[in-house]
Amino acid sequence: MIPLKVWEVLNSGLPVYLRTAVHPTVDWLKEKGISFTSFDHHYQRAATFEEVYGQIAREVLTVAERGSVVYAVPGHPMVAEDSVKLVLELAEQAGVTTELVPAMSFLDALTATLGLDPCKGLHIVDALRLDEQQPSTKVGTVVTQVYDRLTAGETKLSLMEYYPDEHIVTVVRGAGIPGEERLERVPLYELDRLTWIDHLTSLYLEPVEDTAMEEDFAPIAVGAGVDTTYQSAYPLDPLVEVMAALRAPNGCPWDREQNHESLKPYLIEEAYEVIDALDQGEMYKICEELGDLLLQIVFHAQIASENGHFDMNDVVDAITEKMLRRHPHVFGTTQVANSQEVLINWDKIKSQEQGEGNAPKHYLANIPKALPALLRAEKVQAKVARIGFDWPDYTGALAKVQEELQEVLAALAAGKNTAVKEEIGDLLFAVVNLARLLQIQSEDALAKTIDKFIQRFQYIEEQAQKQGKQLSELTLEQMDIWWEEAKGNFTLEK
Repeated sequence: MIPLKVWEVLNSGLPVYLRTAVHPTVDWLKEKGISFTSFDHHYQRAATFEEVYGQIAREVLTVAERGSVVYAVPGHPMVAEDSVKLVLELAEQAGVTTELVPAMSFLDALTATLGLDPCKGLHIVDALRLDEQQPSTKVGTVVTQVYDRLTAGETKLSLMEYYPDEHIVTVVRGAGIPGEERLERVPLYELDRLTWIDHLTSLYLEPVEDTAMEEDFAPIAVGAGVDTTYQSAYPLDPLVEVMAALRAPNGCPWDREQNHESLKPYLIEEAYEVIDALDQGEMYKICEELGDLLLQIVFHAQIASENGHFDMNDVVDAITEKMLRRHPHVFGTTQVANSQEVLINWDKIKSQEQGEGNAPKHYLANIPKALPALLRAEKVQAKVARIGFDWPDYTGALAKVQEELQEVLAALAAGKNTAVKEEIGDLLFAVVNLARLLQIQSEDALAKTIDKFIQRFQYIEEQAQKQGKQLSELTLEQMDIWWEEAKGNFTLEK
């Protein structure tokens, strides 16, 4: 798709300089005998794109002072090519003559791939400038330079200020490149989950059907209830004020309807999404999910504030004071030998905080009943271990697992269903204890095993599809064969 005029310039014998050699066309240029010099080394040395483009433009002008040169960029030189603009500006200042040769841009390929007519309305924004460029929900919007998953995550968060979370985004990679073009439609909130996003990726968002939605998703401006001009007493103040605006009489109807009880499922859900992000180990995802969890905390604090109980500042004050009180070995004169003594001191201080006049509580009373059973069992065992009620090492716990298994078998042989349930509970409790003594988190271990099971069963599904069969049509023997194959082919990621 290189225009004839461009091809003639590249073959003119003049020195050719490429902004980057990281592009599918470059290998073909090499095959055709085109010699060139790449400026990719600037990307490794500079801290920002602005620095990269500035260095490239100055180097182009330096070599141009010795004679005519060709500076070539991917696509059209005036579409999302800041380095070209800098070259033209420097050339004008230096009195250097330039000739701009147009070529097909990625927008040409994108509109062809998506079947779009730009004359019917098309808005174009740069993913790296969404803080100053705003998408238009009234017409189709193209977002350029979504060059990696981190950028996709940041882009998603910016776009969710204007579009519903479920709004469908068309993600296009390598538009117009034979064999490399890829297109997928996903909800906006799933944008950064695509693993194949790279420097050839752009987005297309269709108009929001109800244009009134543009107002609903417009960001809160300074003067609309959020003051960003002062130094916050707490860094959470801007978020607290956003939540207050959402709960105000003219705020969001859904947010205004919520109460402590209705928000409980969301608090649990967001906490588990943080755990999932931690398991994935992707920092930008962890940051995003921690923000979602923090929002739930701010939500509850706002409701409490409206009822005259406490506000977010009280929450921060209380936990700060608690951390100071419960760490006298850091903020006081107490001496501790190890982390075990830290935990024992923690329990003592916690008991003192409850007051002498309060009715005495059982040692395990403060472990929440709402915890998942595996996690609750681990916390119970860990707490009694602090006062010495524990096995010396894992061998005693292992023997207990074997003992409980035998009791399960005995209950099964006796046909006592109630006893079987109780004995299986004892067995699970013993397994959790064994895992704890081996410094393995039972909840985490089981979650990974579930993931492994799902991965292997997906292999069975794929094999069935290849043979044109439904899962219900398979024999147990056939599924067992594929299951063993899956065990050999896949290993669970750490």
